[in-house]
Amino acid sequence: MTVSRRIVLAGLMAAAALSPLAAMAQGASPAAATPKTERVQFVTSAGKFTLEVYPDAAPKTVANFMEYVKSGFYAGTIFHRVISGFMVQGGGFDRDMKEKPTRAPIPLESQNGLKNKAGTVAMARTSNPNSATAQFFVNVVDNPNLDYPQPDGNGYAVFGKVVEGMDTIDKIKSVPTTAYGAMRNVPAAPVVIESVTVVK
Repeated sequence: MTVSRRIVLAGLMAAAALSPLAAMAQGASPAAATPKTERVQFVTSAGKFTLEVYPDAAPKTVANFMEYVKSGFYAGTIFHRVISGFMVQGGGFDRDMKEKPTRAPIPLESQNGLKNKAGTVAMARTSNPNSATAQFFVNVVDNPNLDYPQPDGNGYAVFGKVVEGMDTIDKIKSVPTTAYGAMRNVPAAPVVIESVTVVK
């Protein structure tokens, strides 16, 4: 066997050793080769929906979001911005349109390969790319204009998707909206997040 063929064979063997099938053959659990996910169920005044979040792709974003979930922060907040052909946004204001105090903002993780497709969930932010705190939005259509580096060189960080209850999101996106002070696209009747729990 030539030197070059030995090098190629060694490379193929190394690649095989790293594959999920090889890991299973060596006695490793199939789960060890599967990206970690968690699921979170929202109960709202419009119905229920469940998100699956991806800590492997967006570790800081998911850790931050799950802290808000587990602390009960989201209970009593509303979907305060609803645009039928775009997204529904919530998690920051109570039903009296008072913004809740949050923890410190997190760094942007928009370069993780996840895209703002219909049903995906991303963090809301200001013009400062590293300003996301508790507010999130569900894309109700594909929004490639929000993928890194759009629309401002930074993009919006997707960290999960709706896996059950997209019909609830469809109800929310269709509610009548109004203006509230300087804010536009506010549901005329509050769409309230009643509870958020981690589910198995």
